[in-house]
Amino acid sequence: MGRLSRRAFAMAALSTLATTGSAAADTGQAPRPAGRPRAVTEMRGVWLATVANRDWPSRPGLTPAQQRTELIAHLDTAVRDRLNTVMFQVRPTADALWPSPYEPWSQYLTGTQGVAPGWDPLKTAVEEAHARGLRLHAWFNPYRIANNTDLTKLVASHPARKHPDWVVVYGGKLYYNPGLPQVRAFVEDAILDAVKKYPVDGVHFDDYFYPYPVAGQTFDDDAAYDKYGGGFADRAAWRRDNIDKLIRETAARIQRIRPGTRFGISPFGVWRNIATDPRGSDTRAGVQTYDDLCADTRTWVRENWIDYIVPQLYWSAQPLDQQVPANYSVLVPWWSEVARGTKTKLYIGEALYKAGAPAQPAAWQDPAELSRHLTLADAHPEVRGHVYFAAKDVAVDKIGAMARVVADHYQQPAKAPR
Repeated sequence: MGRLSRRAFAMAALSTLATTGSAAADTGQAPRPAGRPRAVTEMRGVWLATVANRDWPSRPGLTPAQQRTELIAHLDTAVRDRLNTVMFQVRPTADALWPSPYEPWSQYLTGTQGVAPGWDPLKTAVEEAHARGLRLHAWFNPYRIANNTDLTKLVASHPARKHPDWVVVYGGKLYYNPGLPQVRAFVEDAILDAVKKYPVDGVHFDDYFYPYPVAGQTFDDDAAYDKYGGGFADRAAWRRDNIDKLIRETAARIQRIRPGTRFGISPFGVWRNIATDPRGSDTRAGVQTYDDLCADTRTWVRENWIDYIVPQLYWSAQPLDQQVPANYSVLVPWWSEVARGTKTKLYIGEALYKAGAPAQPAAWQDPAELSRHLTLADAHPEVRGHVYFAAKDVAVDKIGAMARVVADHYQQPAKAPR
């Protein structure tokens, strides 16, 4: 069957499954743990990425009406699949999808940075999401400036051009330097402008803090370290403290501005490997957030600095003897243990984009892989829901993996957690 017919077939099964007993039983799913029915309140989220026009808008330069139509279609798809929360990327590259006094309009809207699109996408997204019973979390990337190294490609009014001393060139991209207090204050101000102006339900950060390592390159923050790093054991400890400050200060300022707004983060799924730290996960990941991104995600959870965490567990639940470099069935219990006894809610980031992708291994060619993830996570009461990457993949649903999740697990609507 082609894409559309497979999707239609899978979705048509919903009404039948609802009246013939457990969808898990009818589709070969392992039964859920006895005595733990699916909660009526759980996170069912989707990331709506705008960087490089990944999910929306489909290309720069569409008319306001076309952009609005595409945006609403993503919201309607979320409702159709009984999702309840959209993480909408509104600051992809030190820019804005709302009229910001701090940063220019995003180039992903009009094709030219700084040119107004003729409407307010964030305002519309909040209003239309709420009209459909969806929560809207505004998603911000804190430090990425551009996916190239040429400052002159930024609009003349861009803060990075006014303050080139804030900028670090690394890995073919431009970043704000997290080690500068003035950068941290600016980033917080730019983000919180949206919180002041719109009744967003949450503020969401992704996994980019200090950038992912690039072989043979050094993130040049020597001057900042010389000036501000004197009280730390080493540069890594200083860098982690810089990110810790961003997290704590942002959390506090959100609550002062709009009490009740949730603050959550979706880090790379491995904090540290057990070979590095006995508290780490039984993984052999090439990246460890604590060491490489200077993001101590475990501490953020244990100290209740954030309201929720969505580790990106973008590995299959394949047999453990095939565990390279990590495994979903290892990381879900590990994160559950981290979250246990804290006030930080745990949701799991799911790699829907891998389902049916030709370059992915056999596990990801099976439409039931993601459904098995939810069944596995059901055994861990600390897991309060799942978020899917990303909106375009939910809409296309290449091999029916999302439809399978809906059929097996989302027969009834669920309220989003507060």
